Formats: sequence, C-alpha cells, structure tokens
Amino acid sequence: MKTYLRNLDGFSLVMADITRLDVQAIVNAANNTLLGGGGVDGAIHRAAGPELLEECRCIGGCPTGEARITRGYRLPAGWIIHTVGPIWRGGGFGEDELLARCYKSCFSLAARHGIRSIAFPAISAGAYGFPLERACRIALSEMKAFLEEEGEENGVEVIAVCYSPAAYQCYQKVLSEL
Repeated sequence: MKTYLRNLDGFSLVMADITRLDVQAIVNAANNTLLGGGGVDGAIHRAAGPELLEECRCIGGCPTGEARITRGYRLPAGWIIHTVGPIWRGGGFGEDELLARCYKSCFSLAARHGIRSIAFPAISAGAYGFPLERACRIALSEMKAFLEEEGEENGVEVIAVCYSPAAYQCYQKVLSEL
C-alpha cells in the first residue's frame, strides 16, 4: 500500500517500496564498495538482478558524500544513483555536511543525465545510525533548495520514499516545520 503526501510543486512524500516505483531514477543508500549490502541497498541489488552487481564491480567504489550512476536493469526505474552516506559518529565528524553532499551529488548526476523524476530513501538513517529527524531535515532542506533553484522550472519531480510509518511520520513532522 502506498501513502502519498504532495507538499510543493515537484515534491512528493510516499510510503512505499522504492524498488517498485515507476520513476526515471531511484537513489540507493549504498556502501563504499557499491557491491550490495543490507537494507535498501540489498533490496535494490536483489530487485535489479545480477547485472547491477557486474556494472558496480566496474565502477570501483564510491567515496562518502559522492554518487555514481548505473542502469536500473530489472527495476521499473531506468537508472540507479548510488550514494554513500556518512556513518553517524555523534555529529562532530562532518556528518551533516557529508549527508547534504550526498543529495547534491545525486541531483548533479540526475541533471547531467536528463532525469526528471528521482526517488530518495532516507540516506544514512538506517544501518548507518544517522538520527532520523536530523536526516529528514537535511534531506528536505536539500530537496527544497534543488527544487527552488532548478527543479520546479524544469518539471523535475523529487520523491522522498519511506519504508516505515515512523520515517513517514518523521518526514511529515519536519515538513510541517519548514
């Protein structure tokens, strides 16, 4: 079951399985190797099929805060933008800036590839331990900035995808405060 909340022109909040969304690109909250892992990363690799792993092996990894792009293979999305979020270490190691850079890197790749619809999970808010509300605040701030600067006028759709009711409620709360 999908739950939607449309907030701004070009922005949507949805509770769904990101691997089933019919958008041009989905974002993978990947690890530095890009070779799959747990959580959303593992789900995307399983749904995309073994071809994704083969392409990722050729990329050679990705530093934290940056992004790489691959084909979507067996996913409805034609592209996967892999970004490596920071591991939470208490907030004193540049985690906020690195997380913001993840979103900026994804938007940059999307623009270079002409992608007009992009869906993001809550990067770093799962196994990497980033506090959910803090991660939501950074995500929504970067999404809003992108839409105000470039996205709205170009008809780009940005979707924040939540897998759990807790994440969905957190995004709603932060949205109401922005």
